[in-house]
Amino acid sequence: MARTRALRSLGCGRTPSPPPVASYAGHVTDRSNSLGAYLRARRALVTPEQAGIPDIGVRRVPGLRREEVAMLAGISADYYLRLERGRDRHPSLQVLESIARVLHLDDEHLTYLRTLVAEVPRQRRRRPRKEVPPAGALKLLEGLVQPAFIEGRYFDILASNSPARAISPRLAVGGNQLKDMFMDPAEQALLPQWEAVTECFVANLRQAVGNDVDDPRFIELTGELSLASAKFRQLWGRHEVRAQTGTPIRLHHPQVGELTLNRERMAIGGADGQMLVVYHADAGSTHADKLALLASADLPTVEAGVRQTV
Repeated sequence: MARTRALRSLGCGRTPSPPPVASYAGHVTDRSNSLGAYLRARRALVTPEQAGIPDIGVRRVPGLRREEVAMLAGISADYYLRLERGRDRHPSLQVLESIARVLHLDDEHLTYLRTLVAEVPRQRRRRPRKEVPPAGALKLLEGLVQPAFIEGRYFDILASNSPARAISPRLAVGGNQLKDMFMDPAEQALLPQWEAVTECFVANLRQAVGNDVDDPRFIELTGELSLASAKFRQLWGRHEVRAQTGTPIRLHHPQVGELTLNRERMAIGGADGQMLVVYHADAGSTHADKLALLASADLPTVEAGVRQTV
């Protein structure tokens, strides 16, 4: 229950309990059959008891069998097998909704499922080589007294102000929040709700990429994380999807101790996937006093740069 409350406080909603890490062996991303990979991962998270069917016989893998999903969704086992194996990529909306009901998918997950079978053909494309924050966004960032930074589509730090870097020196240009969370012990120590925060961020990443799994930066980032972190491989294999929202976050800062801050994310117009992220404390709170103390550090006002992508 505590874990569920932590996830909800971070805007991540309901998340089912995962099967063991060992059940997620295999490729981090199956770019040739995203729909099949998603269906396999999600049915592994639904127990026979949750689906309302008797658990008879020895199960070699967690979750539901293919034929059980097909039966409960009212489709043939052969057709469902074709969906998972990528031999049929265009099921009807009615079929998708039936499968979503069986797999206990919420509205966000159903929307994501629909993107995987969109009729618009996917085109292999390269994003611009440079992620450059707009000049107006940089001016706004410079004028903010609250900790703030600009992040790219995949949580790369594109610009930050000194109050943000006072909260975490890793919020500097060239950093990546996901890599820091999974690979930097200092960042992990900063986050007392590390388990819930990482679950939320990985689900945000899955939502951000959608069906654009050929993006070179995405491939580079997930490849590096999957090699470095078993925890990332586990979370990525669950195929959780959550949109980014403004949420509170708890921190354990090495200088001022416990901090609870509100975190707002605002999309930057005309900048593909870039977000302005602002931390602020409730007015008159002890957290506001601690934040003011950190902000008084003698540091350069704004650090900005260009993110080089593959």
